[in-house]
Amino acid sequence: MSQTIHVLPDHVANQIAAGEVIQRPASVVKELVENAVDAGATSIEVHVVDAGRTSIQVVDNGAGMSAEDARVCFERHATSKLQTADDLFALATKGFRGEALASIAAIAHVEVTTCQEGAEVGTVLRCHGSEIVGEEPKARAAGTTFHVKNLFYNVPARRNFLKSDAVEMRHVVDEFQRVAFAHPGISFVLTHQGASLFQLKPGTLRQRIVGIMGPKHDERLVPVQEDTDVVAIEGFVGKPDSARKTRGEQFLFVNGRFVKHGLLHRAVIRAYEGLIGDGHHPLYALYLTVDPARVDVNIHPTKIEVKFDEEQPIIAILKSAVKRGLGAHNVAPTIDFDAEVGLNIPDLKAGMDVQEPTVRINPQYNPFDAPSAPTSPSGGHAGSGTRSSGPSLGQAHGGWSKSAGWKDLYQVMEEPAARPAAETPPAEAEVREEAASTEGLDILQWRGKYLMVPVEEGVAVVHIRRAHLRILFERFMARLRAGEAAAVASQTLLIPEDITLTQPEVMALTDAREALLAMGMDLAQVDDQTVQLRAVPADMTAHVREALDAVLETYHDGQWTDHEARQAQWAKAWASRAAVTGEAPMPLEARRRLVADLWACDHPNVDPDGRQALSIWAAEDLENPFR
Repeated sequence: MSQTIHVLPDHVANQIAAGEVIQRPASVVKELVENAVDAGATSIEVHVVDAGRTSIQVVDNGAGMSAEDARVCFERHATSKLQTADDLFALATKGFRGEALASIAAIAHVEVTTCQEGAEVGTVLRCHGSEIVGEEPKARAAGTTFHVKNLFYNVPARRNFLKSDAVEMRHVVDEFQRVAFAHPGISFVLTHQGASLFQLKPGTLRQRIVGIMGPKHDERLVPVQEDTDVVAIEGFVGKPDSARKTRGEQFLFVNGRFVKHGLLHRAVIRAYEGLIGDGHHPLYALYLTVDPARVDVNIHPTKIEVKFDEEQPIIAILKSAVKRGLGAHNVAPTIDFDAEVGLNIPDLKAGMDVQEPTVRINPQYNPFDAPSAPTSPSGGHAGSGTRSSGPSLGQAHGGWSKSAGWKDLYQVMEEPAARPAAETPPAEAEVREEAASTEGLDILQWRGKYLMVPVEEGVAVVHIRRAHLRILFERFMARLRAGEAAAVASQTLLIPEDITLTQPEVMALTDAREALLAMGMDLAQVDDQTVQLRAVPADMTAHVREALDAVLETYHDGQWTDHEARQAQWAKAWASRAAVTGEAPMPLEARRRLVADLWACDHPNVDPDGRQALSIWAAEDLENPFR
């Protein structure tokens, strides 16, 4: 009988293994940088071209390898970190399976240059698709350089599944930051297309956190320290007032390895109970040290998950340590004696031109002149073909100006204090009211939450907030789909606001700039960790930072590459923040406008989350009790 089961060739087995270990360029960066850390390097440089598609180069000053080790390192299950199976239960290194280099060599062109301390000459070895194609001696200082080129060159299907350079580079930055966070005593450098993204000097944990996340985070950090027989905890958490709605500033390390652990994350969140609002996420960078024999790091191919022998005690200790740190911060300010003395003045970058500040004065300015309508360069009004500057700050907040006339002041004062946030342009509102036939309709507001609208079938009961959510959601979605063609009124800020974020978040907002501009939000990148807010949507002046957090939430949730899902999440989050809340009374015209806008929606029956926004009470049901 013929044999149907056979052993796969090594190069095929390596490509299959690469599918688990090397998923994208960021996976190569992670594996090579972790190997450099295990080699005892004190300086690691990562140079990336085309987000890793074309080239990834990792240079370290670690122990290096001999010529024999350089040849063997590309074999499957070749490692210097395990000798027996028992070593798996006491791991103190990062890479230990011996699959990373074999997987990388199977799907790329790899060149390794290495030299051991004290050796007279080093070795350069070239490997293409698991096959060694060249080896020769070469001079080099002690350490190793891995140069990975043409990633996935022999697996085109995998290469086609890669996202844009911007998306892939954000993943590279994420992996780089995780290793850099875990090892503050090592110098790290990251460049892309020859431009420097990070230059991190050795220092304390606090200095490393500030170096990665920006100098403004220095004043937001609260130290956490706990030492027990079960676990030792060290690190920092953010002050409650610095909590944000995005989840991108949470870093947890176990024995120097970045991990994701839902129960430990919830323990930290529970420590903030009563200090932050629902849906907010605090900043934290916490380092747990556990006996390697009591933790299993070999339960996931990417080694990002761990399992503890004493899980519940560790969770309780972590929550207690964070709570104690926050309590100590509230009692008295903390002093960091390890911090560098001096001001956090950013370094002067190459080519930067420093100029003396100047004051500009408009001699023609008269504060008593009525403001004229903004005009375009062609002489027409801004709203005729370009994005207008929008109403003034006072108008945006329901105020009045001198040019409006003194009688308007009394009109503003006679209106109820709380007005619905759904304000449509007058022309659009008139069209919708005529279409929905709500003009002259008596609409009753009941308990501040519902509207009773007479319809042919009987009475329509409208949930005010859910209806407003539906209206705003469809309006925002229409703007996002229209893109630059949508004419959206924006409010230019008198003083642009600088917002400090992490570098991946700045990169994400830079990619989203065109979409945000279409919504009336003008952002400009100032430096690697700062964006400048220049204009905001006229109908969201009070929720701009929350709108930015909603954008960043899609980045952290992994929905950045799904264009439709990203737009829907943005629109839903923005609508939730801008929709009317509470049970304030509404003027009759505002009720009619809300109902008309709801009738014009594509799906008026439910809000964006699928909850019922409209219910019809049939006429016969209303008449039955009186028969």
